[in-house]
Amino acid sequence: MRRLVLLAAFAMVAVAVAAAPRAQAVTCENLAFEGNRYAVCTVNPAQEDLRLYLDDAKGKRIGQFSRLNELAAQNGKRVVFAMNAGMYHENRAPVGHYVEDGKEAMRVISSPGPGNFGLLPNGVFCLTDTRARVYETRDFLAQKPACRDATQSGPMLVIDGDLHPRFLADSTSRYIRNGVGTTKDGKRAVFVISQNLVNFHDFARFFRDGLKLPDALFLDGNISRLYAPDLGRDDLGRRMGPIVAVTEPR
Repeated sequence: MRRLVLLAAFAMVAVAVAAAPRAQAVTCENLAFEGNRYAVCTVNPAQEDLRLYLDDAKGKRIGQFSRLNELAAQNGKRVVFAMNAGMYHENRAPVGHYVEDGKEAMRVISSPGPGNFGLLPNGVFCLTDTRARVYETRDFLAQKPACRDATQSGPMLVIDGDLHPRFLADSTSRYIRNGVGTTKDGKRAVFVISQNLVNFHDFARFFRDGLKLPDALFLDGNISRLYAPDLGRDDLGRRMGPIVAVTEPR
């Protein structure tokens, strides 16, 4: 009898462990820094399936969080975090370097140009199966990291602990902005979208001085959008080009 009771107890423990939800390595929270408000989502790329998305299997732009959720559901998954991930042309093709699942769709652009993208130095957000890193573009070209996914944008916000040299503390150019910062070891990627209008200087200082991240990259401004169910966010707006997202089994 005692043996049967013990076996039953072990069985209950096994069922409880199997049913327990997997510890999620995506955390989203609202933070304030020097009078500005931000939504912040932190991802451990070694524990979560963090990837870039542009087109569906038929070559059609995904463009919306709702469509990405539909595609994920078809594969037995759900989206737990998503954000726009780089600048794009009118046809929503990436402006700069873009790699998805090892396939390059756009080469690296290293020359100066118009707009925020061409405000050098710009940078590349690089993903492997276990790491996420923001590289300044010239450093990226020199190191040639093997990225499973990559998206280029600009300008850089923080470069090896320094703010972009063109940023002005008293700039009146204020927008909703989003970006990504990473740790030197690539074990943590932090995605941020401002909840009020900010200039580049204030936004970059949040990454460097608020979040203590050595490298950060601006992703976009006017079209900045976030999908974060934990924060009640499912932003609407114009259709996007590249999207960065975390999915997990349903």
